[in-house]
Formats: sequence, C-alpha cells, structure tokens
Amino acid sequence: MKTGSVKKYKAYAAMDFSSRTWPEKTITKAPMWCSVDLRDGNQALVQPMNLKQKIELFELLVDVGFKDIEVGFPSASEVEFEFCRTLIEDNLIPADVSIQVLTPARESLIKKTFKAVEGAKKVVMHLYNSTSTLQRKNVFKMNREEITALGVEGARVIKEEAERFSATDFRFEYSPESFTGTELDFAMHICEAVMDVWEPTTERPVILNLPATVELATPNIYADQIEWFCTNLKNRDFAIVSLHAHNDRGCAVAATELALMAGADRVEGTLFGNGERTGNVDLVTLGLNMFTQGVDPNLDLHDINRLITVSQQVTDIPVHVRHPYAGELVYTAFSGSHQDAISKGMESCKNSNDGLWAVPYLPIDPTDVGRTYESIIRINSQSGKGGVAYLMDIEFGLKMPKRMHPEFGRIIQQVTNQAGRELKAVELWNAFESTYLLNNRPYGLESFNVVKRHIDNDEKASFAEIEAVIIDGQNKKSIKGRGNGPLDAFCSALKQDVSGDFSLNRYHEHALSVSSSSKAVAYIEIIKEDGSVKWGVGIDTDIIVASIKAVLSSLNSTT
Repeated sequence: MKTGSVKKYKAYAAMDFSSRTWPEKTITKAPMWCSVDLRDGNQALVQPMNLKQKIELFELLVDVGFKDIEVGFPSASEVEFEFCRTLIEDNLIPADVSIQVLTPARESLIKKTFKAVEGAKKVVMHLYNSTSTLQRKNVFKMNREEITALGVEGARVIKEEAERFSATDFRFEYSPESFTGTELDFAMHICEAVMDVWEPTTERPVILNLPATVELATPNIYADQIEWFCTNLKNRDFAIVSLHAHNDRGCAVAATELALMAGADRVEGTLFGNGERTGNVDLVTLGLNMFTQGVDPNLDLHDINRLITVSQQVTDIPVHVRHPYAGELVYTAFSGSHQDAISKGMESCKNSNDGLWAVPYLPIDPTDVGRTYESIIRINSQSGKGGVAYLMDIEFGLKMPKRMHPEFGRIIQQVTNQAGRELKAVELWNAFESTYLLNNRPYGLESFNVVKRHIDNDEKASFAEIEAVIIDGQNKKSIKGRGNGPLDAFCSALKQDVSGDFSLNRYHEHALSVSSSSKAVAYIEIIKEDGSVKWGVGIDTDIIVASIKAVLSSLNSTT
C-alpha cells in the first residue's frame, strides 16, 4: 500500500463509557449457541452445498449439540426453500432442536418464509433490516424513522403470520444488521420498537441479535457497545442478547469473549469460522477456549477429526494446519527444546494426583478432542521405528501395518549407520522402494489374468481361476490355479509350480489417494516353509495385482 493512502481512513470512535464493568468479569458458563453454518456459511461458498451435503452438515451440528440451527434463507432461492421442506417432511429435526430461518423485513418474503417452515415443531423466525449510518445514507437513502418503520412493519407481519401456524412453537429474533456501524441510541430504539410489537415476556423473551456484520474496531469497543446496550435496554429481562461477530480484523473470537463478559447471552457463529469475507466467529475455537478454562461449553467437540472431515467435504475449504485446536500441526513441536518440555510435562501429568492438565506449550490435552501429541520426527541413527513409520505416512501416504514397523525400522537403522547423518525423506523412500518394490529376484511377474470368477452368496461356492507368467531367475513359467479368490488361486499355483510351501499370515491394504485412478498398496506377511517371517509390498492401480506383487515381494525378501 502507498503511505499516503492511510489518510483515507479514520479511527473508529471510542465510547465515553466510564461505568463499564466487563473488564473485571470472567466467562463462567457457556452461552446459548446457534450455528449459522447452513445459512451464513453456505452463502460464503464458491459452490454452495447441495442437498446431501446440507443434510450431512445438519446431522453433524445436531450431534455436536446445537439446539438452534439456522438452516437457511428460504425466500432467497428455491434450493433454500426445498432444504427446509426436506428437513421437516423427512422428520430430520430432533424434538429439542429449533430450526432458525432468516427473512428480510418485506411482507412477501416473510410469508414465503413461513410457508417454508410449515409443519415444523420449533422455529426461530429471524427478522433483519440494515440500520447502519452508511447503508441508510448510501444504499437505502432512508432516514431513521423510515428504517424503524420498516423493521416494525416486518415485526407486525411476522406476529400475524405466526398466529396462523398454531402447531408451531415460534420464537422471534430481530437483528439490526450492521449493529457496530449504527448509532447506539438508534440501535436500541429500533430494537425496543420491534419488542413493542412482539410483546415479549420473561417466559417468552425475544432474541435481539447485535451483529458485528463488519468488524470495525477493537474487541473492547464491541464489548462496550454490548454492555451499554444491555444496561440501557428497556425491559432487559424480556430479551436474550445475541452476538454475531465477523472476523474482518481477525478478532472475532476475542470480541465475542469480551462481549459475553459484557452481558450477552447467546452466540451465533460457524464451525472453524467459515462465513462471508474473512468469516464468522469460530465456534470450535470459542468453545474450546472455554474448555481450557474449566468451563463446559455444552458442545460435544471430542471428535474434532470428524468435524474437520465433514466441514472440509461440504465446504471444500481446508482447515489450516495452524488453525487453533484443529490444525494438523497444532499438537506438533518442531523445536527440540519444546519436544523435551512437552514430553516431561506429559510424564509429570501422568504421575500427578490432582488430575489437572499442565503441560508446557499445550493448553489442551489433545486426547480430549480425539487427537494425539505428535512431535516432529527427524530420522537419524537414534530414530525409532515409530518415527520412521510416521514419516512414511506423512510424506508418502504409506500406512505400514504396525507389525511391519520393526522390520523396516531395522533397514533404516542400517542406512543411517552407513550414512552417518540424518536422512532426507526421499532417502527413506529409496530404501523402501529398493527393499520391497524393486526386489524382483528370484521371482518376477510378467503377466497375470483372472480367467474366471464366480461369486455366490454362499462363500463356499465362490471361486476364481487365474493364469500368470512368473519370471524365475532366467526362466519364465506359466502357472494356472484355482482358489476361493484370485489371491488364493495365485498362491496355490505359485506353491505348487514355483516357490514351494508358504502361508499368508497377515494382509493389509489401502488407497494411496482418493481419486478414481488412484493406486492401491497391499502389505502381506508370509511364513515360509523354514518358519521365517517376511513382509512384502505391492503397489498398483488394481488392488488384486498389488496383492500379487506383495506376495512375490515377500518371497524375494532378504531382510
């Protein structure tokens, strides 16, 4: 940026609010939560979720424990409308969960929104209109009175429509959109005007959502705004004050935490912070921050890997490797001194009687969210078999069976002793490749075909017939075999005509990637006639061929 450009900007005005009390407060209980992943988060995607993805995400949010879930903006598109209808008509909404739907303050759109939720048991009808000075002036060209009238009229239509749907338990929510860009006295005035229409009580409070639609200032100012609002609102006991922070300045979590200290009751946000522009407040981070302070967030975050997997699948947005609590590397230390301190801290925790987590560099026990502590593994002559296996997985996607680790660990130990230095990842691969994938002596594979295969519901009736050409030293041998499957048939033929007796002891397989053309890897442990145990590995686009290669690899093993 050009230095002179800074003159285009001016600081957000601080509040004259000397009676603030929030700096002395702490968060001692979880707020009410509302996920807006399916509305705010979905609107922020390059490719919005399809119906199947929305249902998968909705079911995840239910499992996490959200009782209010904003499922869409039904008047905005038929896709949003149909998703609401699917949830209701397919009976996918648990009895203790309220779906929340957003509507602007326009009568036709409000009525369409009510049609979308017809038949639902519990609904939060969420009304909004923009109140900020900037939008009043430049977008709507309306004064305060006109903006207030718009919100009040929308509230009136909602109240009348709700009376027509007696089978549904409605709660009402109002958002003065861009609350942080609105004069506080006007934000409170329009909220009170809407409350006058809805006539809430302490038993049936209204939700007043005060969004930082655009994060304009430091978190302390948002907290001041929330405390001022909570302090001065007429009939405060009739309202649930809700937060909806965006992350334009990167402070959404901090702003929400301070605003909860300032008196708010409820938080709207998304998993991992997905949302328009820089995103909404990250509810996973927010909840786990509370957890580290001994406060139960009332959200089930014990399987963070599932949250990551589903979120990435439905949004096509990766979770950053350094994302708080969730990133791939957040429970990993690169520094040797960090590794040592963490290791000693974890040992101390294990031997402690107070049950408290107190480990340097790790504010949370990774196992509480379904993760483990993994120090960075650098391979030298002092490295263990587990470290070698870890890097083969991380670098090359090879998830070697645990019983194979000692064998390959010994191979790497020999390589490091000869090299006298730390090994690079490619050197691990070279050792793996030469040991298992290129060891084609004495037996190699020239061709393999499944001649016939019959599969029956009765396993005993299933069989396969194969033909193969084996390179045995300088000779080629054609073999044929029959067995209960292609691998069994190949082994039978091999034992009879080429190798002599052996038995398959263990078999593992997995894909090396998720694409349709991905290769598969097979790991096979055999017991030879002399009692020796050998591992072999095969890689191919065909899992059967990979298994055949693995058998030959194990027979060729000299480890």
